[in-house]
Amino acid sequence: MATLIRTLSRVGGGTSAQIIDGPSIGRSMAIAPGIKAVSFTNVNSSTIEGTISLYRVDEFLAIPSRAVATRFITYEQSGKGGQITIHLDRSSGPQIIPLISRDIVDYLSALMAPVVTGETLSRADYLNLVSMVYGKPVADEMAAARIRASIAFPSPITAIKGGVAADNRAEFDIPLLDLLVLERALDYQVTW
Repeated sequence: MATLIRTLSRVGGGTSAQIIDGPSIGRSMAIAPGIKAVSFTNVNSSTIEGTISLYRVDEFLAIPSRAVATRFITYEQSGKGGQITIHLDRSSGPQIIPLISRDIVDYLSALMAPVVTGETLSRADYLNLVSMVYGKPVADEMAAARIRASIAFPSPITAIKGGVAADNRAEFDIPLLDLLVLERALDYQVTW
């Protein structure tokens, strides 16, 4: 994928060896409602890591259409406890991703990802399409790629869906392909 994105960048007139620009994605995300601070750095030219601090989870990624916002994220807090539920599906995905970062939309558009195009494709059909356009090695790499997130909550986690918990930290390991295609909805929930 790194080679593919570099090639597409050169064709488009780009000269940077940087594939994913962590600080740029961070600046783009910093304008989303409810974000206190974002700091992303590049581990290498194709990997970023960093932190996102929220001060208003209920405002994070607020969407003009309340129906979509309600389906995507719900947040409740009372006293020292609370619950957050995230639901991403084919109808909300194309509306949510642009709110995260314009850079991410550009990368995913180049990869023809259904999460931004809104197309209805199965995982197998999408991998076949990527393989035909960009080659089997790119499709194989996408099929093996994962997104890992570690989220700290204000107090110990009492229940979790879609991840694992240790004290007040929730760990999620999401196959990239699941996010790109949304063949089935992605549901996550943490109670603390």
